[in-house]
Amino acid sequence: MIKVAPSVLAADFSILKEELVSLEKAGADYIHLDVMDGNFVPNISFGAPVIKELRKCSKLIFDVHLMVEMPERYIEDFVNAGADIITVHVESTNHLDRTIELIKSYGIKAGVTLNPATPVESLKYVINKVDMVLVMSVNPGFGGQSFIEYSLDKIREIKNMRPDVDIQVDGGITDITAKRVVEAGANILVAGSYVFNGDYKEKIDSLRGGK
Repeated sequence: MIKVAPSVLAADFSILKEELVSLEKAGADYIHLDVMDGNFVPNISFGAPVIKELRKCSKLIFDVHLMVEMPERYIEDFVNAGADIITVHVESTNHLDRTIELIKSYGIKAGVTLNPATPVESLKYVINKVDMVLVMSVNPGFGGQSFIEYSLDKIREIKNMRPDVDIQVDGGITDITAKRVVEAGANILVAGSYVFNGDYKEKIDSLRGGK
């Protein structure tokens, strides 16, 4: 089953709580929360205190994507804020295995993220420890970018490496690119501007292949 994870980075920040309620009513499966520190990526978004407040108004799965240097420093904060899944970048830590183990020690799911130019080979020794792999199909840090075509090859490689792992794709996802990434093997779709620029339910349904 294809799951949809709207990225609140594209939401109206002046009414974030209302946006989450609307997304839940529209049939979203996850809420994708992009945490940026201005170092690992050239932008700053929000942190654990904001997520803790949002947790009070949604029962959806909170999918926290840490785009920060040395994410191991902040795992406990985001667990306490209400994260159900924490995803860290392969490129962001010298201790990826230890960080994955730390996340899982709190009883939540752990994921790893690959930037566009990072090879799938970097997952070789941790692929069997994670619950999800996030393929960045744009360069992280800003919304509204175009889909990077070779992401499809990476999805196929990950699917071959471990057929049962969840594969999430983030970047340039529309009803058109959604079909292509699903065909390649992805099952969780992150979408920002596509979902928020229109009727939420219609957009979410279209990502799953509906009308």
